[in-house]
Amino acid sequence: MLGAMRKLEMIGDREESMKMRDQILTRSVVAAASFAAVLAVATTAVAAKTIIDEWSSVQVPPPPKLEPVTVDPKTTALLVLDLIPQICNSKPRCVASLPEVAKLLKGARDSKTMVVYSLVSGRTPADILPPVKPLGGEPVVTSHADKFIDTDLEKILKDKGIKTVIVVGTAAEGAVLYTASHAAFVGLDVVVPVDGMSASLPYAEQYVAWDLTHAPGVSAKVKLTAIDMVKY
Repeated sequence: MLGAMRKLEMIGDREESMKMRDQILTRSVVAAASFAAVLAVATTAVAAKTIIDEWSSVQVPPPPKLEPVTVDPKTTALLVLDLIPQICNSKPRCVASLPEVAKLLKGARDSKTMVVYSLVSGRTPADILPPVKPLGGEPVVTSHADKFIDTDLEKILKDKGIKTVIVVGTAAEGAVLYTASHAAFVGLDVVVPVDGMSASLPYAEQYVAWDLTHAPGVSAKVKLTAIDMVKY
């Protein structure tokens, strides 16, 4: 009799174990199915919403604040980038910027602030537009968009004890963006007058202004300003 009861108990235990196992398995299957469903929805949502898909609905951020800037002529250099007819004359916004750049250039020279020019390959200082042409002895470097690359610009600045650069010229999305960013990366303070940088399209100038004031490693070293807000 006791043996029979023990058998019944063992059978009951097995049935209870099987029941629990089935419950655990069912829960695992349900959980896995739910996760797969969520993952599929998330993947579909991400795949359906690239920045290209959202292009027309992206909200323009608030404009960066322009700051008044006072620089020390002894430790500041004005970089005048690629203002030659082959690049500037096809951009109305570049041509319109020349009188303002000329005003900034005069202030730099009057205060004995260092001035450095840049060109693209195949051009000479004689190509620089007359309103902003270099004077004898002002350095000129030749490079692509980033004027620090394959030039001695960094050495020129270091040899003169330069700590701050003011960057103007064209194109905003080329020479200005990359040269200003490189200057920030090597530890220089950077001043960019927005009316001294130019591009073919206003959007290019807009995104450069946003990038310079938000990009990691760059924004902390950059101040956006206007030419009339720069004091020597």
